[in-house]
Amino acid sequence: MSDTPFGFNRPGDGDDDKPQDPFKAMGGDMQQFAAMLHRFADMIGSQGAPGGPDAGPLNWDLAKNIARHSVVEQGDPSIVDAERRQVEEALRLADLWLDEGTTLPAGIQKPQAWSRSEWIEQTLPVWAKVCDPIATRMVESMGGALGGAGDIPAEMQAMAGPLIGMVKQMAGAMVGGQAGQALGALAREVVGSADVGLPLAPDGVGALLPAGVDAFGEGLEVSDDEVRLYLALREAAHQRLFAHVPWLRAHILGAVEDYARGITVDLSGIEQAVQGLDISNPEAIQEALGGEISLQPEETPQQKAALARLETTLALVEGWVDTVVNEVANGRLPGAVKLAEAVRRRRATGGPAERTFATLVGLELRPRRLREAATLWRTLTEVRGAQGRDAVWEHPDLLPTAEDLDDPEGFAQGKSELDDLDISAFTNEDGTGKAGTGEGGTDEGGTDEGGTRGGATSQDGTDEDGDDPKASS
Repeated sequence: MSDTPFGFNRPGDGDDDKPQDPFKAMGGDMQQFAAMLHRFADMIGSQGAPGGPDAGPLNWDLAKNIARHSVVEQGDPSIVDAERRQVEEALRLADLWLDEGTTLPAGIQKPQAWSRSEWIEQTLPVWAKVCDPIATRMVESMGGALGGAGDIPAEMQAMAGPLIGMVKQMAGAMVGGQAGQALGALAREVVGSADVGLPLAPDGVGALLPAGVDAFGEGLEVSDDEVRLYLALREAAHQRLFAHVPWLRAHILGAVEDYARGITVDLSGIEQAVQGLDISNPEAIQEALGGEISLQPEETPQQKAALARLETTLALVEGWVDTVVNEVANGRLPGAVKLAEAVRRRRATGGPAERTFATLVGLELRPRRLREAATLWRTLTEVRGAQGRDAVWEHPDLLPTAEDLDDPEGFAQGKSELDDLDISAFTNEDGTGKAGTGEGGTDEGGTDEGGTRGGATSQDGTDEDGDDPKASS
């Protein structure tokens, strides 16, 4: 799968420095221009128009159809009753075991078994939230590149607006097609609804894909029941976080959206492709819009902060799941060690999460960060116990920062900036506050460890991690 978001291909290089005026190809003929608009409308209609008045820039109906077609083409049998019972029983048993490993209550109210097509259908609403910010930039830029390719003759300006609108609609369909291909490929790899670390399932739903579970267990020499139960533990652990950490969904999706909005669009490929373009030829425009669009993160504090927050939060989610699941599975599942190693190996070679963000969002996740997060949660469990570990999820300000991942022992022991603070600078010899500090000079909220970590180290975490993560383009 391509590293470039939505899998765009590179066009041929142009020779001219400036794009030529495509409207000159028609010589100002209004009848020819009107006929060309009708051809555009016919082409867009054949591709499928976005549904509903609130439809976003990306044609998700087309994306869904392409994704479903790609999985059906390679085999996507319907779920039979026996598979449904096996998955439901595994998810229920997983939640019983997890009751002993975490203080967070069960999050699955409706255990389900999905085919690959059902995974696409059920998760599409969240993918729309994740991808639409980038798609908006891409579609607007495509239309702008064509519209600004030359001076539009005055007699055609009244009709240029509908033309650019049609170009944007065509671009939305093309981007939707690329997204559909990416989601179809992902559907053939996932084992449940939470593989990529995003809350993709509807509220209260936990799901496994029997076809994905079978593929995961191939060659492990572990029984099918153990494989299914281990993956059910991971799915159920994710759903506990998503259901009972009320701010987590918005925190993750907000970070993805913030990161996407900070992407700049390099139109050089499109601009080269429209040089000398015959705008009366919709097929030629369609080919031009299929050129490469390079997405690059802006080097701004806001972009770095979004990147750091996204990568760190996803690493913490996966690390917590690894820690809780492996504690529960060890001693209960003979193949637990093999299964945990299979998850790590899959992640290290570019699993669904890494591939998804590289393809759809343009972000490269680092497996090293996931390992460091798991180490931090294990250390925290040893020092504070399961209850103290899970209490960290009570507020986003209590979460470990990127800097804390480098010092898990310090975080677990409660080390903070206050350890190095000389309180004598703020007090008299008798211990009372010095004049001028005011009643708030020793602000109780500021001395609370969680509040201090959230207020003082979030910026440090941003600075430290903002320079390090890579963003694929």
